[in-house]
Amino acid sequence: MRTQTSRGELLLEHRLIGEDLVITLTGGRGHIGAVAVGYYDRIPGHASSSVITLPSHRDDAIALDAARRISSATHSTTVVTVGINFENITLEEIEEVLSASNELINEFIGSMKEKQ
Repeated sequence: MRTQTSRGELLLEHRLIGEDLVITLTGGRGHIGAVAVGYYDRIPGHASSSVITLPSHRDDAIALDAARRISSATHSTTVVTVGINFENITLEEIEEVLSASNELINEFIGSMKEKQ
């Protein structure tokens, strides 16, 4: 799944590993800035997530939220890697990238719900 921002393209890709999911969300100069794991606990019926962030990276909020939301929607263990880097990005452009990332995640969740 792709979307365009004023600074460039964001790309969300996924792979199934058994019933589990691996998601990558990248934009600009691709890299790994944060990795999050979401886990759906069927007994209480809720999802939780944890994140590891590389030094000087700010991708953790997107990764953590995406892992929890995708796990909650799909009831699967989900690994999310995020690496978005647009040089000299402004505050307004950051807001745009955050919004576009959220829309991609929502689109992905919707596509997975259709398959269930």
